[in-house]
Amino acid sequence: MIEAGPTPMAEYSYTVLFEPAEEGGFVVTCPALPGLVTEGDTLEEARAMAEDAIRGYIESLRKDHLPIPSDKAPVKEEIRVMVPERG
Repeated sequence: MIEAGPTPMAEYSYTVLFEPAEEGGFVVTCPALPGLVTEGDTLEEARAMAEDAIRGYIESLRKDHLPIPSDKAPVKEEIRVMVPERG
């Protein structure tokens, strides 16, 4: 049996957002990859789930011959609003 050399790999880097979930754990989204949402019970598990979800997302795009988006760094800003108090 002839073994081929290692499969060439491409590396992608994306910004992900970890939001604490009400029931515990973290919900993870990736602004550059619309619809990508995953979760984990711990931050470590959420990171691993995000890596797996991003890998699957990119593989799906490749399979469908679609372009792979580059990262979009979100802009974080606090906005304060005034709301009338209930009487």
